[in-house]
Amino acid sequence: MPRVRLSRYNPVYIEQVLRTVPARFPFPPSEDRRRWGEVAESVGKEEVERILAEAEEVASEPIPPLPATLFLDFKRTGRREGYERPRGRRRNNLAIMVLAECLEFRGRFLDPILDLAWAICEESSWALPAHQVELAEVDRPVVDLGAAMTALELAEMDYLLGERLEPSLRRRIRYEVERRCIVPYLSRHDFWWLHNTESRTVNNWNAVCNGGVAGAAVYLEEDASRLAEVLAKALRSLEDYMETFDEDGGSSEGPGYWAYGFGYYAVLADLVETRTNGRVNLLEGDFVREVAKFPLKVVLSPGAFVNFSDCDRNFNPPAPLLAYLSSRLDVPELVALSGPMDYRGGLTWRLRSLFWRSDCPPPPFVPSHHDFFRGLQWMLARYDPSDPDALVLAAKGGHNAEMHNQNDVGSFIVHFRGESLIADPGRGRYTRDYFGPKRYEHFVNSSRGHSVPVPNGCEQRTGREAAAELLDQGADGLTDRMVLELKAAYPPEADLASLRRTLALHREGPAGWVEVTDEVRFSSGPGTLESPLITFGSAEVKKDTVIIRGKKGALKVSWEGAFDLRVERIKGVDLAEGPTDLERIVFRRGPTSEGRIRLKIEPTST
Repeated sequence: MPRVRLSRYNPVYIEQVLRTVPARFPFPPSEDRRRWGEVAESVGKEEVERILAEAEEVASEPIPPLPATLFLDFKRTGRREGYERPRGRRRNNLAIMVLAECLEFRGRFLDPILDLAWAICEESSWALPAHQVELAEVDRPVVDLGAAMTALELAEMDYLLGERLEPSLRRRIRYEVERRCIVPYLSRHDFWWLHNTESRTVNNWNAVCNGGVAGAAVYLEEDASRLAEVLAKALRSLEDYMETFDEDGGSSEGPGYWAYGFGYYAVLADLVETRTNGRVNLLEGDFVREVAKFPLKVVLSPGAFVNFSDCDRNFNPPAPLLAYLSSRLDVPELVALSGPMDYRGGLTWRLRSLFWRSDCPPPPFVPSHHDFFRGLQWMLARYDPSDPDALVLAAKGGHNAEMHNQNDVGSFIVHFRGESLIADPGRGRYTRDYFGPKRYEHFVNSSRGHSVPVPNGCEQRTGREAAAELLDQGADGLTDRMVLELKAAYPPEADLASLRRTLALHREGPAGWVEVTDEVRFSSGPGTLESPLITFGSAEVKKDTVIIRGKKGALKVSWEGAFDLRVERIKGVDLAEGPTDLERIVFRRGPTSEGRIRLKIEPTST
């Protein structure tokens, strides 16, 4: 049985509900000056003035052009930024002007809004070039993340400004959303994100695309029978999405894509719950609360989170999402993860930045000493959770066909004084090759870009069968540990009979220490074993230790036995934030038929 049973809401039931309850929406239209006045007061004069000033600035800007040759830049060069940046600028500018008009209600932004919204309707495709590649076939639109989000943004703009918009624009929005999204959604069966099968992977796309298309329909579709059909289809598909989380609410995509996918799940949940007067509820049950609590369990230190898979190193959970989930699901500690309100992005999240807020100070939040995600095989061990500078170990098993997979079975992070000194590189720059056949040639996606063993010079292979076997896991107050058999993650030429990795946080000593032990047995003869450490800091090799220095702290690495040791400087790693240098510290043993590399990693002041 699925963990969240959304398919029980069939179209017959949904239509009955829609016909018996008045149509309501979560936010007030701009004509409701009392509500918008309250919003302005709660946001504060300074923020309102900032929004108005930004809107004044963008209203005078020319609309960023999106010529066909720019759309083809991805096909021709593999680059995404050339088209995506001006496209995103269009939507960001529209969002800030819509909010400014709702707050001010003087009409001075209506013409710039008309010009920009009309230009978006004129775009031949709302899909991103990375998802469509060729120029648009107007009779067969692609429904992707970009198209779904655009549909919802235009639908919310139409609702907020209503009859103050040019009637022709309102008709055009309905025509374009219908043609580009609703009709394909109901009539076609070629969207991988909409129909889960054993051969197709569901991930954040499922939530974002369903949330965008169905959310737009909530606003625009007046036929109760047809809206019920859209919602029933979306809920069945979102049931599949919720199955991507493990039994403890963890997502192998990491907290960044949790925020993206589950964020749009929450957006649609709020729209549907309001529209049906609570009779269709996507957020009921203990499992949904566990999914909502995922970022609480992957905190490394205040403002820092585990970044396995394609997750940015500098990820910050969106404040409006945290505020909404905190209130709606009674998880008040979520608000403690919030940073400053961020008004960047399209209308969907800018609007919710005004309404999904917490006016009460968050309760103190101290993470657990130990968190473990059974399905993911992720372990978080914190020496002293009440101390933001204390030692933290994050480690993973898993397999190499995960969502946004990187070949990183057995990888780990060591975090101290608020920084990951032994790090996961995180998300690389998205290009055509990054998601193509050459994906695992990219340093950050290959096992070479992670702190994982290298037997006989072999990197990890890709696929569901390239998986860790969990041999032991637990915490007894003195030691948090996880023991993994990694043999299956490597190709036959690694010649492995066994490759066992132990990852542990030991609590003795003034600040604790991390153990990493790799034990190898080769099948047919002597082989070599390397145990590398990845760092964005600098490595200083001394006689019997290596000191890893970061911006705020340092770790001392010591070992048992005699090994070859080298430090590789990897220059210009193509990360999401730009080319970045890192170091790879490699401990090497062999040739040997069986052997062990045991590292002790501890905080140091030297």
